[in-house]
Amino acid sequence: MIRQSPLRNHDRRAPAALLAEAGAAIVAASVAIRMTEFRELAARLDRPPSAQRVADPETAYWVRRAVLAWGRRLPWRAKCFEQGLAAAWMLRRRGLAYTVHYGAAKREGRLDAHVWVTSGETPVVGCENSEAFSLLATFTG
Repeated sequence: MIRQSPLRNHDRRAPAALLAEAGAAIVAASVAIRMTEFRELAARLDRPPSAQRVADPETAYWVRRAVLAWGRRLPWRAKCFEQGLAAAWMLRRRGLAYTVHYGAAKREGRLDAHVWVTSGETPVVGCENSEAFSLLATFTG
């Protein structure tokens, strides 16, 4: 899990352009989830990787930070699925490989689902508690 910027002496605020991109991506992801069937979303996510390059820790950190900033501030629910889609789209836009992981766990008599994103072995978003979920599917791009 990446908690702090890998760069020690740099400003920890996400660049304005990255925040704008993350905002647009998370809004688009929220709309897509509500308007599109899951199997269609999955088909769009699961594509042959456009690039074999994976995100370096710094890029993963900034994508994560920008996506989480919007996820906390939107007036509607923007949890792991919306954040995961937004992060995957942002990585794809940069020509970086991603894997969207979809898992489930039984908690207190109910089934909870969770989405997290990695780029190679680099955690991007939602990875903090991923070990608590059984992996059901992965979607790569």
